[in-house]
Amino acid sequence: MKRAEKRIVLPTPTMHGEEMKFVQEAFDKNWIAPLGFNCDNFEKEMNDYLIQGIDKPYYTLALSSGTAALHLAMKLAGVKRGDRVFCSSMTFAATVNPVSYEGGVQVFIDSEPDTWNMDPVALEKAFQKYPDTKFVVLAHLYGTPSKMDEILAICKKHGAVLIEDAAESLSATYRGRQTGTFGKYNAISFNGNKIITTSGGGMLITDTEEARKKAFFWATQSREPFPWYQHEEIGYNYRMSNVVAGIGRGQLIHLDEHRERKEAIYKRYAEGLKDAPVKMNPYLDYTMPNFWLSCLTINEGVGVTPLELAEKLNEANIETRPIWKPMHMQPVFKDNDFISAYDKPVSEDIFARGLCLPSDIKMTVEEQDFVIEAIKESLR
Repeated sequence: MKRAEKRIVLPTPTMHGEEMKFVQEAFDKNWIAPLGFNCDNFEKEMNDYLIQGIDKPYYTLALSSGTAALHLAMKLAGVKRGDRVFCSSMTFAATVNPVSYEGGVQVFIDSEPDTWNMDPVALEKAFQKYPDTKFVVLAHLYGTPSKMDEILAICKKHGAVLIEDAAESLSATYRGRQTGTFGKYNAISFNGNKIITTSGGGMLITDTEEARKKAFFWATQSREPFPWYQHEEIGYNYRMSNVVAGIGRGQLIHLDEHRERKEAIYKRYAEGLKDAPVKMNPYLDYTMPNFWLSCLTINEGVGVTPLELAEKLNEANIETRPIWKPMHMQPVFKDNDFISAYDKPVSEDIFARGLCLPSDIKMTVEEQDFVIEAIKESLR
């Protein structure tokens, strides 16, 4: 197999120049610590982006990471020690780790095959088993919106609070509405590999100003309004830097452009691999993913595993990544319950046959064609 001259990679940051204008302003004003005008404006600009077409207010809080946003979401929801929390199993650990920060217990919910996200049938089954559960944490895998109508109806039926992890799905829409606005508390991420980045950072989205104020209080070490430093609750150092927020403001200008490039990459893979023994990660026709990562599953009976395919592609200087290993399969959660509606869990099957492909928006068409041909050759 031929080898690419330059490494063909998974997503990396794509800078445009506007970022430096906002960063330079922070330096010029000597305002580089947490809080500041870039944080304030980044929150407003992101909020304006998210609430397009929604007739209710939302409130955003810029934080040091998406994980910090999820942690504060758990606290706002009221997760306490011993509380069960229904969580997407197929996701990155950051989705579910904050449950443990508050002493909660994760019950993992299997995926469904139409989106690879939380299965509403399995979620309802979980409520039948644990009817007193009041928290659901859902992730939109690889930027693909979940079955929100069904999930929301189940949460309403059982009086459960929905926490939406939109870390991977910023700019993705469900029936025209932005992900990150469906839950009571929601989180997005600006990690270095996300569709836009602040190098590191995240944002909490809530539907009440009171919740935003409480999260701000916790994120600034729970400092009480006294002349001296007084603390009556445990707090955290979770606020975003004014410099980092400046990067985010410059990136946000290009968010829709990034999504369009991601979509073009996905469609080229779908077309180029249509005759290969693989299937691309699926989505519902009334949703618009952000196509953060293009992924595939190898058809059963092909005789090549994802790790074997990854090794062959690596030899061709192509970077890939395994699909997220489901949380219920992780050693740290070996004692947690797992609920599936299938005899053969969907998440386990996707993990066993899936692989994430190079999805960097700076990848040329020629480079992507090289990847496509390398995949075909590897599977022959």
